[in-house]
Amino acid sequence: MKPNLMILAAGMGSRYGGLKQVDSIGPSGEAIIEYSIYDALKAGFGKIIFIIRESIESDFRAKFEAKFKGKFEYEFAFQEFNTGFEKEEEIPERAKPWGTAHAIMAAESVTDAPFAVINADDYYGVEAFQQMADFLKKDCSEKKYGMVGYILNNTLSENGSVSRGVCSVNEQGNLAEVNERTSIAKVNDEIQYQDANGSHFLPDNTIVSMNFWGFHPSLFDYLKVRFKEFVKETANNPKSEFFIPLPVDEMIKKGLMELKVMESNDKWYGVTYQEDKPIVQAAFKNLIEKGVYPNPLW
Repeated sequence: MKPNLMILAAGMGSRYGGLKQVDSIGPSGEAIIEYSIYDALKAGFGKIIFIIRESIESDFRAKFEAKFKGKFEYEFAFQEFNTGFEKEEEIPERAKPWGTAHAIMAAESVTDAPFAVINADDYYGVEAFQQMADFLKKDCSEKKYGMVGYILNNTLSENGSVSRGVCSVNEQGNLAEVNERTSIAKVNDEIQYQDANGSHFLPDNTIVSMNFWGFHPSLFDYLKVRFKEFVKETANNPKSEFFIPLPVDEMIKKGLMELKVMESNDKWYGVTYQEDKPIVQAAFKNLIEKGVYPNPLW
C-alpha cells in the first residue's frame, strides 16, 4: 500500500498576516503546498490528507479542488481546539488548537497506511520526499519511525525568528533526542535561540527537524494516552501546544521505537513572514528554470 501524506495546514498565519497555506507563490499561482504534493506523488505517495480548520475549508476548496480533482486521492481532517476525540476529557477553553501532535490525532480516522507529516508552508525538496517514501514502504514499522533532518543554517528566515526541533543523532543514524527551540535567529553572525533563561548558541550545522516525519499508525495509541496527560499538566497555560517532538522524544527515551534520521542538504524555503514571499517566489522561478518543475505545475 502506498504511504499517506499528512499536511499540517490548520495554522492561523498570525506572523504572516493571512492564510499562507493558500497564498500564491509559484509563477502560475501555485501555493507551496502544491510543490510538496507534486514531489510526494512522484516519489510514490498515495493519499494526501489535509489537516485544516473548518473555517478555512471553503478557501482551501476554492484554491485547490479544480486542480486536484481526479489527479489523486485526498481527504480533509479538521483540527479545532475541541476536535471531538477529547470528549472524555475536560478540555480548557482556548482560542487556538493544541499543536502539531494534536493535529495528527485529528487525522486518525482517514489514515490507512504508514504516513509522513509535513507543514503546508514549507518547501522540503525533491530528494526528501523520495527518501521518505522509500523509508515508509520498506523500513517503517511499529518499532521504526523516521524523519528528514536539515542543516540549521539552511532553514533560517532573513526576516525574523523561527522555531525548530533541535536534534541529536547517535552513531547508528537514529535520533537520540529532539528539543523544540523557539525564537531562533542569527545575531551578529551567530545562530541563537531564546528561552526563559536567556540566549543560547547553536552551531550552524546543527541538524534540525522541519516537521518532516515518517510514522507507523501505531503512533496514534501513544498520542491519545499522552495527550490526556498533557492537558492536565498544562491546564493553567492556555497557550501550551502538544508539539510532535514531545511524544517522539519520550518514545525514544522509553525504548518504544527507534527513529531513523535521513539528512538533507537541500535549502529549505518557507513563508513565515510576508517579507519571505519574494525570496521564495524567486527560488521557485529558479527551480523551474532549472527544469525541476514544469510551469504551470498541473
